This record gives sequence, structure tokens and C-alpha cells, in this order.
Amino acid sequence: MTLNDSEREQTSRELRANLALSGLSADDLAGDLGLAVSEVEETLDVGPASERERVWLLREYLDQKVCAQGRDPLPYTVL
Repeated sequence: MTLNDSEREQTSRELRANLALSGLSADDLAGDLGLAVSEVEETLDVGPASERERVWLLREYLDQKVCAQGRDPLPYTVL
């Protein structure tokens, strides 16, 4: 799946909104997932160097963390 600029921006906003809901930081994600903080930030930005698999990994991980708190993650409109 290839996203256009608008879809990448929307997905980034949604990932960051669920990151905020989770109460975690980019540092937390990096440690939990064995990634560098720069890789997490690039993935959260859905930037040109982000890997598609990492975007899905972050999405699923954040959804699990939000659900574990008894909350509903915000929906994704593109993914």
C-alpha cells in the first residue's frame, strides 16, 4: 500500500493521538520495540524513510496499550 502526502499526514496525526492516549513516549516505544528513537519518530511521522511494516507494528502496539487501559483507541481512517 502506498500512501499519498495527505494520507501520510493523516496517519501520522492518528498514530500520535493514540500515542498520547497510551501515555507512552517515543522513548518508551523505542525501548519496548527494540528500535532507535529516531526510527520511532520517523515511523510516527510516516516519513519517507519509514518502513510500512513499522507503521503497522506501531499501530497494533499502540492499540494494544490503549486497550489494556480499558480505553478505545482512536480509529484510523487510512490504515
